[in-house]
Amino acid sequence: MVTLQMKNGEERLYPAGTTFMQVAEDISSKLAQNAVAVVFNEKLTDLNAEIPGDGALEILTFEDERAQDVYRHTSSHILAQAVQKLWPGTKLAVGPAIDKGFYYDFDSEHKFTPEDFNKLEKEMKKIIQKNYPILRREISQAEAIELFTQRGEDYKLEFIEDLPEDTVISIYEQGDFIDLCAGPHLPSTSRIKAIKLMSLAGAYWRGDERNKMLQRVYGTSFPSKELLDDYLYKLEEAKKRDHRKLGRQLDLFVVLDEGPGFPFFLPKGMIIRNQLEKFWREEHEKAGYQEIRTPIILNRSLWERSGHWDHYKENMYFTSIDEQDFAIKPMNCPGTILVYRQNLHSYREFPLRIGEMGLVHRHELSGVLHGLMRVRAFTQDDAHIFMLPDQIIDEIKNVFAMVDLFYGIFDFSYHIELSTRPEKCMGSDEMWDMATDSLRQALEEKGVDYKVNEGDGAFYGPKIDFHLKDSLDRTWQCGTIQLDFSMPEIFDLTYIGEDGNRHRPVMIHRVIFGSIERFIGILTEHFAGAFPLWLAPVQVRIMPITERNHFYAEEIRQYLKDLNIRVDVDNRSEKIGYKIREGQMLKIPYMLVLGDNETENRNLSVRKRRDGDVGAQSLEDFVQLLQHEIKNKVIF
Repeated sequence: MVTLQMKNGEERLYPAGTTFMQVAEDISSKLAQNAVAVVFNEKLTDLNAEIPGDGALEILTFEDERAQDVYRHTSSHILAQAVQKLWPGTKLAVGPAIDKGFYYDFDSEHKFTPEDFNKLEKEMKKIIQKNYPILRREISQAEAIELFTQRGEDYKLEFIEDLPEDTVISIYEQGDFIDLCAGPHLPSTSRIKAIKLMSLAGAYWRGDERNKMLQRVYGTSFPSKELLDDYLYKLEEAKKRDHRKLGRQLDLFVVLDEGPGFPFFLPKGMIIRNQLEKFWREEHEKAGYQEIRTPIILNRSLWERSGHWDHYKENMYFTSIDEQDFAIKPMNCPGTILVYRQNLHSYREFPLRIGEMGLVHRHELSGVLHGLMRVRAFTQDDAHIFMLPDQIIDEIKNVFAMVDLFYGIFDFSYHIELSTRPEKCMGSDEMWDMATDSLRQALEEKGVDYKVNEGDGAFYGPKIDFHLKDSLDRTWQCGTIQLDFSMPEIFDLTYIGEDGNRHRPVMIHRVIFGSIERFIGILTEHFAGAFPLWLAPVQVRIMPITERNHFYAEEIRQYLKDLNIRVDVDNRSEKIGYKIREGQMLKIPYMLVLGDNETENRNLSVRKRRDGDVGAQSLEDFVQLLQHEIKNKVIF
């Protein structure tokens, strides 16, 4: 018998030779139907595999990201089988799962076009309907070389020959299709329920432009047509919501050839930016942060001491002043450290919270620049907290509270990832262990689920990243908490403790928005340009129907302006329907239509962006409505 420790703490006993699929069936038929793969003793494994011994078991369904990768990797094998069925002689390269989909690279005499997708999808559906069992076999390196030589799979042979001698090779079979693969995979082809081919691209073999250009076919798959349809709908919505398109349409920002990666904010975009920064300052002042401003250019010696020169130089810009080397700052922390060092600090000041809206510059390759999402100059809403070791957990929890406040304002949910020590880093093992354990403890005391990203921390410390989810279910990494024992050591930061001696503080680096520019890009797509009233560049537009109503319109405009409402008047001699349509295109939250009736009765005909005509209101009631929405930062 083997003993399984289930995720919920339950222990189950099964005879030797039982498969993981049989375990799922024993738990419930629904679980067996929805299961994709298992994690056994922390290793992702096929459902069809036999239980090798005692261990911890987690059965994964499609909701788990790891299961989605298995599901879509199996889909890529079905694509490859279909291609070789339709175009014999096609050679296989690689076919991994990617975020929300998969691809496969082919070397084929046939030139793929989008017109092939229908034929390919039909062939893929035939393979799915045949319900081929997907079988794993392990063979020797010599057997693998013989097998793939017979099949003419040159690219697979190259992979095999790169492996150490005597490596056990795993292959997967479905019908007459065989692929070199580490797995795992679904139990059979019929487990794939909804599949769609998306696009084509060229790709050099192994990403090396000296190698042959292959043909890459992209696709996606889901366990139901409804999920696939929802994904395709959101893809179309994302195209409509592209912040670059809306940025031009709404006069928010531009990126010009004269400054690639250096966005220009236009007056309306600056209103949004200023409102976000105002909110940031108000909340940070309430939370006990002090704001500073540090220079964007600092001497090379500072960056050498901080470790950026050795660990981050390829992402930095440099200049020379008075025959000395300087660098444009890629991060704000060294400047904040210099501010800290200007005074002798006492433990009574701690936690010392210092914030900065700091402009940083990072060199990005031109091919990855993307509107406001990937730029070369951006403003980080940085803060650095200096504290005692026994204050770490509470300060991390305080940052969590601020993250909840900020993201909740915009109706964002988020998930958390803990990133640990990277290969290239500074600081002792003891420091890294202490910092990582502190972050884990804070997460566990908060009782939140989190994913571990091994080796993805900053070069000076481990971090917690907040990945927010927008209205199209896309995730964006924005907030971060980085715990740092290294910088205080490197810069010899001290404070006077209760015992009168000098001690080393602990340092937290944290951001909430991440980058103001990127956050505005995310908000633009999240709200499809229809910003909530408190952020909208123009909050109210007044539309007099005839010239007779202009005086009343101006009276209303001045009244609202005196109350700090952002208001304008469209007094062009255009038809009122045209004015309303234009206001809708510009996504203005409220429009006031003023005709003779409104002028005579001293009231307003109000149109709301989401609801259309909401009828007549008094000016006093309308102002009360606006002030309520602005004060409470109402989203819709």
